[in-house]
Amino acid sequence: MKKEVLYDYFILSLRVTLAFTLLTYGYGKMTHSQFQVHDDTLNAVVKDLDLFRLSWYLFGHEPFNYFIGISQIISAVLLLYNRTAIIGAMVSFPIFLNILIIDITYVQMPNFYYRLTFYLLFDILICWHYKDKIFAAFRLIFDGISTRYKFPIWSYFLLPLMIVLIELASSLPQLIVSVILDPLSTLEKLKITLSSIF
Repeated sequence: MKKEVLYDYFILSLRVTLAFTLLTYGYGKMTHSQFQVHDDTLNAVVKDLDLFRLSWYLFGHEPFNYFIGISQIISAVLLLYNRTAIIGAMVSFPIFLNILIIDITYVQMPNFYYRLTFYLLFDILICWHYKDKIFAAFRLIFDGISTRYKFPIWSYFLLPLMIVLIELASSLPQLIVSVILDPLSTLEKLKITLSSIF
């Protein structure tokens, strides 16, 4: 067999390995077999818990647990299909990097450091294998990006005001719900807030 064919098969093997790993961990999160906490942990005082048990307890909460599990399963499926393998590698890279940082910070099990570092390397090798397509996509994305219209210089000085208005607009739905559910308390809080500003 030619070297190129063998290397292509090696990349396929890396994709399947990462997909299997992600599916396993994603399934574990979806079935709650990962992040299980024993009663002794639940009954312990927080200051008596080590970082591993404390993090395990926190990561098992929903929707965080499901979100991570679904993300892992989606990236696994993306890695398995030829058309989406690059996206799968790019999606799984931050997942593995995040797990590595969490393991270094909280779990502190050095065996996982090496394994996760290899998974990150596998993602890099997969992306490097398809680098021509990735570079072409990045050229299309970044080539000639600008605003559709030219704005006068003075309009850029108004951007801080626009930021304030947009931020205020984003809080309107919450304010409306609060006024409907508890109008007296909301209006009182609004009065206090406005008096502290003005």
